[in-house]
Amino acid sequence: MAGRKVWKEVVYHILVALGAFVMVYPLLWMVFSSFKPTDLVLPTSDRLIPTQWTLRNYIQGWKGFMGYTFSTFFLNSFFISITATFGTLLSSSFVAFALQRTNFRLKKLLFVLVLSTMMLPAQILMIPQFMWYRHLNWVGTYFPMILPYFFAIQGFFVYLIMNFIGGIPRDLDEAAKIDGCSYYGIFFRVILPLIVPALVTSAIFSFIWRWDDYLSALLYVDRAYMRPISLALQLFNDPSSGSDIGSTLAMSTLSIVPATIIFLIFQKSLVEGIASTGIKG
Repeated sequence: MAGRKVWKEVVYHILVALGAFVMVYPLLWMVFSSFKPTDLVLPTSDRLIPTQWTLRNYIQGWKGFMGYTFSTFFLNSFFISITATFGTLLSSSFVAFALQRTNFRLKKLLFVLVLSTMMLPAQILMIPQFMWYRHLNWVGTYFPMILPYFFAIQGFFVYLIMNFIGGIPRDLDEAAKIDGCSYYGIFFRVILPLIVPALVTSAIFSFIWRWDDYLSALLYVDRAYMRPISLALQLFNDPSSGSDIGSTLAMSTLSIVPATIIFLIFQKSLVEGIASTGIKG
């Protein structure tokens, strides 16, 4: 029985390792191909390890376009992602606290509306949102990619934080009220310090989603120097002048570095936030 159990464990880990390799192979191919000469990327696409190593793709790609280095696009992405993430955490935590801890008229209806936003594909809202933002003269600015997130437009984060707050004993709220705390005092002094794992989880997801957001940048950004990385990578593939595959792969590799670092640093908090939210929900 012991030997059979060991074999099951071995087979299980082999299958998991093979599955993981299949999933991560495209990413590995991109990273290794970024060190190949451009003219050897596709002819040797069946080889993972480069036969010739070069940094030319990184040097050429970092030069950017039209006098703007790729650092400009990195800074644009950081500005959009960090600002939008801050707005998401602030607004979502406020709304989650209000829906979970306060009583007011139409509370259930508002909760249903928040959940309904999770069920609507973003593509359905693109046209009415674009018309609205154009009426506000926001097209051509970062406002459509930042300001809406200060109004808790992502129901997923509201629901996640609500579940976490639901696991916090209400006795803490009552004790804070006895000490003279208002709802604002309860939120900032009691609830906010206890929902840090949920906030970290939300921050990681929000940052990655905003960092990878291509469609919003395509709709609302019309100037080269304002492009985030997701849209700037498109400039390497111009049908009228050809495509620089090597530089595209090199800058794509660099573009995943910030999100990867953030995930590795906060991995423990991310798992804790997801697990705690699931259990307490």
